[in-house]
Amino acid sequence: MTEALTPERIWWTAEEIAEAALPDLPGTKRNINAHADRMGWRCNPTLARRRSGRGGGWEYSWLLFPSRAQRKLLQDVAGSKTAAKPARDDVWAWFETLPQAVKDKAQVRLLILQKVEALEPAIGRHMAVMGVARLEGIAARTIWNWLSLIEGVRPDDRLAYLAPRHRADSGKKPGVKDCSPEFFDQIKGDFLRLEAPPFTDCYRRALRVAKAQGWDVLPERTMRRRMDAAVSEATQVLARKGVDAVKRMYPVQVRDKTCLHALQAVNADFHKFDVFVRWPAPFGSNEPGQILRPQMVAFQDIYSGRILAWRVDVSPNSTAVLLCAGDMISEWGIPEHVLLDNGREFAAKSITGGASTRYRFKVKEDDIPGLFTALGCTIHWATPYSGQSKPIERAFRDMCSSISKDPRFAGAYTGNRPDAKPENYGSKAVDLEQFLTVLAEGIEEHNTRQGRRSEVAWGRSFAEVFDESYATQPIRKATEAQQRLWLLGAEGLRAHSSTGAVWFQGNEFWADWMQSLAGQRVVVRFDPVNFWDGLHVYSADGGYLGHAPVRQKVGFFDADEARAHSRARRAWLNAERAALDASRKLTAVEIGQSLDDLAAQSEASLPKPEAKVVRAVFGTAPNPAKAARAPLAPATSPDLVEAQAAVVADLAARRNAPAKTEETARERFARALEMERLLDGGGDVTVEQQRWLSVYQTSTEYQTERLLWEDFGDAYFG
Repeated sequence: MTEALTPERIWWTAEEIAEAALPDLPGTKRNINAHADRMGWRCNPTLARRRSGRGGGWEYSWLLFPSRAQRKLLQDVAGSKTAAKPARDDVWAWFETLPQAVKDKAQVRLLILQKVEALEPAIGRHMAVMGVARLEGIAARTIWNWLSLIEGVRPDDRLAYLAPRHRADSGKKPGVKDCSPEFFDQIKGDFLRLEAPPFTDCYRRALRVAKAQGWDVLPERTMRRRMDAAVSEATQVLARKGVDAVKRMYPVQVRDKTCLHALQAVNADFHKFDVFVRWPAPFGSNEPGQILRPQMVAFQDIYSGRILAWRVDVSPNSTAVLLCAGDMISEWGIPEHVLLDNGREFAAKSITGGASTRYRFKVKEDDIPGLFTALGCTIHWATPYSGQSKPIERAFRDMCSSISKDPRFAGAYTGNRPDAKPENYGSKAVDLEQFLTVLAEGIEEHNTRQGRRSEVAWGRSFAEVFDESYATQPIRKATEAQQRLWLLGAEGLRAHSSTGAVWFQGNEFWADWMQSLAGQRVVVRFDPVNFWDGLHVYSADGGYLGHAPVRQKVGFFDADEARAHSRARRAWLNAERAALDASRKLTAVEIGQSLDDLAAQSEASLPKPEAKVVRAVFGTAPNPAKAARAPLAPATSPDLVEAQAAVVADLAARRNAPAKTEETARERFARALEMERLLDGGGDVTVEQQRWLSVYQTSTEYQTERLLWEDFGDAYFG
């Protein structure tokens, strides 16, 4: 009998045989037991066995049934595939999903059957099964069942077919109640939200809806298990915590640094220290300086982890990046690869202008190459909002603990989170000079600390690893001309008309070779930190002319402060324009049109007044009495006639004179400035002039013109 013609059920109890109503077999359980006793079914150990489980009893093989009953069972499965063994690929795929304990059971079964097959040629299968069963301490019936599982199966596939079959049923057990799909959808829609509500609350809300709609429901714990089975953990994190949270579930990429060498690749970023620092007061101001948390830009060698250069400023800006990069290049050399943060301060044209992968600011074909572009460095951009993309973030985390919590900063430490402020928060602010001193010590200790565990350090310090590799690698050094690329520039300056000296930020710079520059426009470059070291002077077309030392040290307004002032002024002007646009919703034309419409409506609606009084009209004949009382006309003298003629000529000349042009905004401000100077000098103005000046000083036009005049002086009127 082949496996394909085996019925679905091999073993039958007396009750099951009676319910099946098979031909030539009784229809009750009692009569089935009597028929089994009469036919001696229990005497054949291969076709009858004790039933395991509650209730006990006997089970009989379908081969004991009469021939007509067997044919009936075979006919029921003749046209179906349900009794056929599953395909070997499906069985092995299922076997791979089983726990190791289940796979070990299948291995034990296979070894027992191999023992049976080894004894079978000598003593026969029946005796071999009985002997192995006694040896292994199991029932012979169990071995016969295992043999039936591998009937017609290739020897190399038997292991998968011998696994316990109760694991193969992945579907729901018959008779298990299921919930309505709408109920499950209600829970999923409520639970999978960024607000991340508790599952219990979602279940309760869905339960109220289910009662109103008549849906089938399941207990909360069952629905929680079903949620975990239907929706993966990554999907739940994405729905409830966002993209950044699910990104952290993906393994990070580990990059090998052993293939690099010193200064082959560097990376840079800004770090905001958790320390309150008092900055120096602005030049010429008597007020105390601002208290801010300093921002540091640093360049780190990726191979060794050493901090190569750093600068501190009040905010992230391209000037600090440019000067810090200049410190690194002048001290160590030109790197081959530069990994930069994606911020605007690093994407400035002065730093990365001309880079093919630069996607900030407007890119033009004629952009001046930035510092790293001009030096031939390959620029790489870090992934936005991805700290693990920049190795320097690990160094910053170290500095947060070792530098920000230095005992000399006690009272000035702010905490690294709003909910982690110390008790003495804001009780102190350290001076900038003290902060820079402690910072320099901390960075040096960071570079020289022993016991580093990176794949290239092996217990050494970052400085030792860098120095060892730096001494054996070809490093590109910057020339004197290249070292001027990272200096700040100022355009539009004109040398003195007689001496050729250049005045910049209130200081005079001059050298004897500058006599030939008298009256010419020049471009200068300078280091704002070492401002009084002098200027590098270039011609208007970019050619280098020479170095101009400082001749008179008068003062220097920090370039960052000037830039901040310009930003503030532009922001104020934009705010004023926006306020004006918001306040002036109607134009003068629209207002005039509305007044015209109103006037037209008024004329149409108001009736014309009717005269109630009529003036009397009398005769035109002269009255002798009134004529006698009228005074005599005075005699006209020649002088009076000449004076009257002069007055008439003057009036005619004024009437024929051309109309005066409208006063411009600059002229009005000049008139107001003249009145202010007159009042400051103790002069007098009329009441009307004083009233006009007080009103004009409150206008936006006056404030705008005064800002321009403060920048350019009286030359603004020229």
